[in-house]
Amino acid sequence: MKKKIIATALLASLLGACATVPTPLQGTFAKTTPRDAVTQPATQPVRWGGQIIKVEPKADTTCFEIIARTLDMAARPERTKDGSDGRFIACHAGFYDPEEYARGRDITVVGNLAGTEHGKVGEYDYTYPRVEATSIHLWPKRPLYTASPYYDPWLTGPGWGGYYGFGWGWGPYWAAPPVIIRERGGHHPPPPKPKP
Repeated sequence: MKKKIIATALLASLLGACATVPTPLQGTFAKTTPRDAVTQPATQPVRWGGQIIKVEPKADTTCFEIIARTLDMAARPERTKDGSDGRFIACHAGFYDPEEYARGRDITVVGNLAGTEHGKVGEYDYTYPRVEATSIHLWPKRPLYTASPYYDPWLTGPGWGGYYGFGWGWGPYWAAPPVIIRERGGHHPPPPKPKP
């Protein structure tokens, strides 16, 4: 019983740590989505995020085209949801390198709505809500994992033979860590050239 309590407390603390919102992204924001903001323009503060589509540095500012995603408890864009909440443009003073802020990276912005911009997605005329960003947060790349045959004996009931589903026990994969294949968006060196 004591081991179950310790495991539960450890799990709760890990979940709490994972749900911490970075300081620049904290605050109270409107629940408006980019799709809503196109039809209901306002100047309210928002916290939106998603995946970078394009980065465009200008003379004194950088603008990001972002496909919006729902944010999780840590204000990071989720990857599990199909579809999106629309696209938006976020601009922030200064230079942001498009190589670092690459297409597909997770980003969360905080700022005020500042009207709309018109552009094209392919041949389609698209209206983007514009955010004058006060904070830009680029998230670390997400590693890709293989399916790990992990078995945790502390999450089952007491008894012998936990590996077979009858309670605590030791299986051949107990405590096996997940295997990282590669980081998403990682670069690989070119294959060696054959000798002449």
